[in-house]
Amino acid sequence: MKILVTGAAGFIGSKLIYELAKQNYEVVGIDNINDYYNVLLKYGRLQECGIEKNDNKFVWGEIIPSKIFSNYRFIYMDIADKENMEKLFSTEKFDKVVNLAAQAGVRYSITNPYSYLQSNLVGFLNILECCRNYHIKHLIFASSSSVYGLNEKVPYSEEDKVDNPVSLYAATKKSNELMAHSYSKLYGIAMTGLRYFTVYGPWGRPDMAPMLFTKAILEGKTINIFNNGDLSRDFTYIDDIIEGTIKAIEQTPQAKDCKNEVAYKIYNIGCSHPIKLMDFIEEIEINLGKKASKNFLPMQPGDVYQTYADTSLLEKETGYKPQVSLHEGINKFIKWYQSDKNPLK
Repeated sequence: MKILVTGAAGFIGSKLIYELAKQNYEVVGIDNINDYYNVLLKYGRLQECGIEKNDNKFVWGEIIPSKIFSNYRFIYMDIADKENMEKLFSTEKFDKVVNLAAQAGVRYSITNPYSYLQSNLVGFLNILECCRNYHIKHLIFASSSSVYGLNEKVPYSEEDKVDNPVSLYAATKKSNELMAHSYSKLYGIAMTGLRYFTVYGPWGRPDMAPMLFTKAILEGKTINIFNNGDLSRDFTYIDDIIEGTIKAIEQTPQAKDCKNEVAYKIYNIGCSHPIKLMDFIEEIEINLGKKASKNFLPMQPGDVYQTYADTSLLEKETGYKPQVSLHEGINKFIKWYQSDKNPLK
């Protein structure tokens, strides 16, 4: 089976590709390697999958074979590039597509709204059109727990209404779900949307709490703690996220088993065990052997009080069951952070 994975230099995308290639899937990965955060991290993730270039200089559209996996190739490309996306689909004839490419970040969407349109909306439409025109059997796409917005009922269930987002990022993810549903209905393409909850672990994004907190604590700097620390997140270790994603890839929705006979599924993918932010920080402190200097601040625009995934549907239909405890996950993350593999250390 040949699978396209977009966002190949991203946190989830690079790890997913590594596991898919290890399991002998034929994989093509694409990424535009944008500079939303330090690109050294993206180059490092690519190298973990055997993708290397001299001086990290990639040529647009160039196909680079992995030095580790004979069944993986990387292409420097943007999903918003309609012409080259159509050429790629026409040439490669994929069986399935996993779209993880997106402009990430809730707070960044407050100050840079236009950057979300090209990737999250225009790019996603290109993906849908290519799936339609080149007869893709199954599209798996990244949504987000942020679509639950101001919902007060917890845990969040896939059946809950998601029509009150509190950030443009969340609104684009909800838009992706609606767009995918319409294409599934119109063209019979099987669609699976994954509402990812807070993911952490080695090679994570530097704008996320684990990296921010760890860096600040080690440098003796003060960390900002919003809502005066009264926040909780469904922190989920990267290995559990990848396991759940692969299970979703392997299970193609059938119209006869879906609502209104549309081959479309939405799953929460998280740990289903929210962690208080202060407990999360304490676990980092314990592993570093150093206390954090804390600056307590009010709630920030676009933030939500808590996230809490009801993962029972994914568990029931795929057998997904997260295994990594917070203690184990933070320990692995800190060991990576302090190792020579971390390009930002």
